Amino acid sequence: MLGLLLKHWRIETKAVGTAAQALSLIQAERFDLYLLDTCLPDLDGFELCRQVRTLDPHTPILFFSGAAYEVDKLRGIEAGANDYVSKPDVEGVLGRIKQFLSPATHYATA
Repeated sequence: MLGLLLKHWRIETKAVGTAAQALSLIQAERFDLYLLDTCLPDLDGFELCRQVRTLDPHTPILFFSGAAYEVDKLRGIEAGANDYVSKPDVEGVLGRIKQFLSPATHYATA
């Protein structure tokens, strides 16, 4: 659903289902924002965030996750994320994406 909303705003997205796929894509292409979840089948999102931050120290990282406790948000920020929005706050995540991006940008989601 989020991908469709972003497409409506003319924001190009690339979605992957695993951390391994995300890391491979990040090494092959440049993105303007990384949108992560905490739950992935092969690695938790916090560790993925740390690895992404090592590969790319400057691109914003935003978590959009069902893990909504304050400790989860703190773990995301400590892992290197710029912000953390809990699901199902679609308006909140869209607002954060707008803050991080200029029009017609390219970002990856995992």
